[in-house]
Amino acid sequence: MASQTVRSLGVLKLEIGLSPGAAPPAPRHGSLLNPTTFDFPIITETVAGAWADAVIRGDSSLEPAYIAAARSLVGRGAVAISSNCGFSIRHQRAVAVSVNVPVVMSSLLLAPALLRQLPPAAKLAVVTADSTHCDEQLLGISDPGERMRVIIGGVEGGRLWQNEMKRPPSPTDVADVQEDVTTCVARLRAAHPEIAALLFECTAFPLVTPAIRHLTRLPIYDIITLCRMTMASVA
Repeated sequence: MASQTVRSLGVLKLEIGLSPGAAPPAPRHGSLLNPTTFDFPIITETVAGAWADAVIRGDSSLEPAYIAAARSLVGRGAVAISSNCGFSIRHQRAVAVSVNVPVVMSSLLLAPALLRQLPPAAKLAVVTADSTHCDEQLLGISDPGERMRVIIGGVEGGRLWQNEMKRPPSPTDVADVQEDVTTCVARLRAAHPEIAALLFECTAFPLVTPAIRHLTRLPIYDIITLCRMTMASVA
């Protein structure tokens, strides 16, 4: 009997600066990079030169490396492509036209659809690793009235941000990630009580999504949400 190709999610990874032969740190359960997070396998490919600080600020010279890594993943059996930095949405179009599988580079792709799920008076809060670089073009929302319903807040300056801006990056305790995100969400809700849902841009945030969801009692969407939906749609 001929073997069947395993349906895998391909994840484009940031650089982490490992020494030759060194093993990467084990990703925690709930992480995009931990196979136990999903009920389908994942395969990964590091994007050459894609350090977190460069991707966040929007280094356009990384586009060829993203395309090459995505094509490599498809060649290895990926039936959908994602990435472990939400700011790589800047390369969404280029990657999508270069491969023949669904491409979901960032949870920010969900923003227009989520607004349509909410009552007209409600607001969507986008919680990001760095709000200073989460500009208008990343949201995919052109209508000024709809854009006013999106509130953006970031954890820039916090421990996660500080660690990720290093080359190589330093690991961040889950407790510190939760503190950064909880503080940001509380600040946004205090200023905008109309917030009815949260969208987490940063791919580190799913580690604390269940805790924040329990705390806020709000719907929360993240890259794990989007990847599960995408893989469920692929035959």
